[in-house]
Amino acid sequence: MFNKEIYQDRRNLLKTKVGRGIILLLGNSESPINFKDNCYSFRQDSTFLYYAGISHPDLALVMDCDTGHEILFGDDGTMDQIVWMGPQPSLGTRAARTSISDVQPLANLKQTLNAAVYQGRPVHFLPPYRDHHRICLMELMGAPLCAMESMASLALIRAVIAQRIYKSDLEVAEIERAVNTSVGMHATAMTSAQPGMTEARVAADVERVAKAFDHDLAFPIIATVNGQTLHNHYHGNILKEGRLFLLDAGAQTAMGYNGDLTSTFPVSPTFTPKQRQVYEIVLAAHDKAVSMLAPKITFKEIHLAASLEIAHGMKDLGLMKGNLEDAVEAGAHAMFFPCGLGHMMGLDVHDMENLGETWVGYDGHPKSDQFGLKSLRLARPLEPGFVLTVEPGVYFIPELMDLWKKENRFMDFIDYDRLEAYRDFGGIRNEENYLITDTGYRLLGKPKPRSVKQVEALRAVAFG
Repeated sequence: MFNKEIYQDRRNLLKTKVGRGIILLLGNSESPINFKDNCYSFRQDSTFLYYAGISHPDLALVMDCDTGHEILFGDDGTMDQIVWMGPQPSLGTRAARTSISDVQPLANLKQTLNAAVYQGRPVHFLPPYRDHHRICLMELMGAPLCAMESMASLALIRAVIAQRIYKSDLEVAEIERAVNTSVGMHATAMTSAQPGMTEARVAADVERVAKAFDHDLAFPIIATVNGQTLHNHYHGNILKEGRLFLLDAGAQTAMGYNGDLTSTFPVSPTFTPKQRQVYEIVLAAHDKAVSMLAPKITFKEIHLAASLEIAHGMKDLGLMKGNLEDAVEAGAHAMFFPCGLGHMMGLDVHDMENLGETWVGYDGHPKSDQFGLKSLRLARPLEPGFVLTVEPGVYFIPELMDLWKKENRFMDFIDYDRLEAYRDFGGIRNEENYLITDTGYRLLGKPKPRSVKQVEALRAVAFG
């Protein structure tokens, strides 16, 4: 936890921004895998962590915007729980660590909310992303289950985003701890992966690094020879000479802050000439995007500049043709880059995505419905304190190639005959994490090996 004064200051500012009524923040509960006592690793709700700092299940926090009063609702452990889990800090002790003096049993929560509703006071809560939360809110608010999302408070959503979107120095330092561990995870993969291994073996080596630093995974590891599938969590393939291997993995610190990196490297000791050409196109797009990071520029502009860089690279390979500015505006480049350039990062690896990309990444402005561009999670003007990823990629997706060719899409911009030679290529992505500063940007954490020379040097270690 940070110092308790930090959490108190955050809550005071939130109450001021919301203005009136009651704020309700629900913590997460344990989530069983296949029976009650066999649970997934517990992860507290990120907004609850931000304002209370307590990573413990079955808690709720109520803040009164009008009086300033705060109540932490929860229950101390029973003797049965102590027998199985050992002695735990009392709820009062946990509350004191975050400057909350009023602690009440969880059973009292409904009565407190009923009193506010009876008085005609608004009850502000965030959109529920777990069914358990939906059911709890239905019971607490006395409204249909299907109404919970629509009843969520836009005032609270915007107030939370207005705070969490700017990372303090302490938060940045915690993110950098996660990033540094993440760099070690990627270096380990580059020095251990060999032909004949399963993807699962590499993923296990990567996770071992995170655990060795007492960190969790920020998200399920993507470790695949089929990098053209953007979120590929299947780990059953065998690594073979001549293929590429894509690793998307990050660590999460005990306080819940995340790193998120992607590397692509050859299964063989070196890149093939074709692989190297595409890899350097991705690096050029990455460098172009990073060079533009600065306050006031929109991330959408940076995304489109990186897209144009990729289009130029594809034209050099003979895969695109015609006026490239027109091609990017029409979305033809999405054949190779069908996703967004990056996203916010912090307590969530896609920070605050549960609050809605329209508000987090677009500041209330509508998203595009164009293929590729619609997947851009961040488009708003950048500001000092933003932490984000930059992750351009080039992907050769056979199913997309076949569909667009059948539909005669973008025939003026894409050479489908030459594209056939890349049908089994796979995909390449490079990803790093950045802080927007007053004057530009700063790479977070120690540099990840990413140049051809650096990657091949580590691959040489793997082959002894």
